[in-house]
Amino acid sequence: MANVRDIRRRIRSVRNMQQITKAMKMVAASKLRKAQEKVIAARPYARQLQEVLARLAQDHADVTHPLLEERPVQRVGYIVITSDRGLCGGYNANLIRMTNSIIAEESREVRLVIIGRKGRDFYRRSKIETIAEFVGLSDNPSYGKAKEIAREVTSLYINGELDEVYILYNEFLSAISQRPTKIKLLPIESPKEESHKEYIFEPSPEEILSTLLPKYVETQVFRTILEGKASEMGAKMTAMGSATDNAKDLIERLTLQMNRARQAAITTEISEIVGGASALE
Repeated sequence: MANVRDIRRRIRSVRNMQQITKAMKMVAASKLRKAQEKVIAARPYARQLQEVLARLAQDHADVTHPLLEERPVQRVGYIVITSDRGLCGGYNANLIRMTNSIIAEESREVRLVIIGRKGRDFYRRSKIETIAEFVGLSDNPSYGKAKEIAREVTSLYINGELDEVYILYNEFLSAISQRPTKIKLLPIESPKEESHKEYIFEPSPEEILSTLLPKYVETQVFRTILEGKASEMGAKMTAMGSATDNAKDLIERLTLQMNRARQAAITTEISEIVGGASALE
């Protein structure tokens, strides 16, 4: 059994770790609140923009645009949104597991666009081609960075290097729940349900498409990055909360072990004193 001094030293070490994880949990909770507000604000705009563009493409089938062009799919691209840092539970592992499952079922050529150091480091060891990497996103992602990513992906699609583009990310459901999700980014799909609404477009549909379609791609990329960041902070807050609770349990067990060791040492010392006294009689 370890002596009292060693156990006390270990308790001090665990308590210091507990203070760190507790502070990280509070920081993640603060960042989560801001990220959640941005996600909630971005969802309606992205949803409405997608509906307008899809309806425009459906009602004006003769209108063409490079980002609406459907062609035989030989090369499919996946934008994988991971985190730059760890300590966020299964956030990255769950997303990478889903990505690998999707890739394993693909019969077409797969190319990746990786966002985040964790995804970049993982897929550098694989045989799958990575055609673009974006790392160093802050905890407060800017629209400018999303615009840069969207332009790169759009260029790859227009140039024929990618025939379809999907985004793989963690959808934010709540602070304790994030769901790995796959959505199609390009080409834009027409809605499956028929709409009874009539739309009047001004100016012409061609001009609207040329302006709004790139904006749609940027918005979708920005929204999914925000979803991923909110999910990351939620996962980190949960992981640090669990680590703090585990440290508390460990301290309690170590304290009990220390008390037992101290009691055993006292009992041994008393026995030695009694034994010595008996020997002198």
